[in-house]
Amino acid sequence: MFLVGLTGGIATGKSTVATIFRDLRCPLIDADVEAREVVLPGKPAWRKIKQLFGDEFLLPDGTLDREKLGRVIFSDPYKRKLLNSITHPEIQKAIMWKLLTFFVKGCSYVILDLPLLFESGSLVKYMTRVIVVTCDEDLQLQRLTARDRLTNDEALQRIRAQLPLAEKCKQASHVIINNGTQEETRNQVNTIYHSLYHSKSHWKLRIILFGMTTLLFVGVIFIFQFATIFY
Repeated sequence: MFLVGLTGGIATGKSTVATIFRDLRCPLIDADVEAREVVLPGKPAWRKIKQLFGDEFLLPDGTLDREKLGRVIFSDPYKRKLLNSITHPEIQKAIMWKLLTFFVKGCSYVILDLPLLFESGSLVKYMTRVIVVTCDEDLQLQRLTARDRLTNDEALQRIRAQLPLAEKCKQASHVIINNGTQEETRNQVNTIYHSLYHSKSHWKLRIILFGMTTLLFVGVIFIFQFATIFY
């Protein structure tokens, strides 16, 4: 099984691309979903956030006030780094368990929807391929202000908190340009899907694991036979 990173910039349309991959029945793990789950009330990450940031960032039902917390972390790099240091390890643990499940099911690849793949850096080395979703900067700004009801300055602040799209595209195996219609985007996704479907990259790992398992089995048999000689 090999890993495919799916990333992009904020409001470039990565979620749309992820939905298309799901429609094609691709195995996909959404880091945003995992990020919401690890900060649910009572979870270890939630307790650390409450301790370090304070009760003022909690809603009456105990859940995080994501809007208020977002305004703080996007204006304060130190607090953004602090929050990431709390949530990222928990998110990675949750992802590892899901990867194990997909491996047991015999999936040849898994797409990891990781908004901050390059910014966090820790998972890039495990990706066999990386898909970057991009769009024109003006369109990105327009989408973000409309989606999150932000001013231009607030939207630009969030865009600039991430690695520039041009830098991400340079490190990509595939680039999806999401400037046009959904049908145009879907056609680009279909091309990548067929490339993943016909890839043989997963056999490398399976051959290595098969070899290790065989050696272990032979070793156990040898030890058993050696022990019975002297019994």
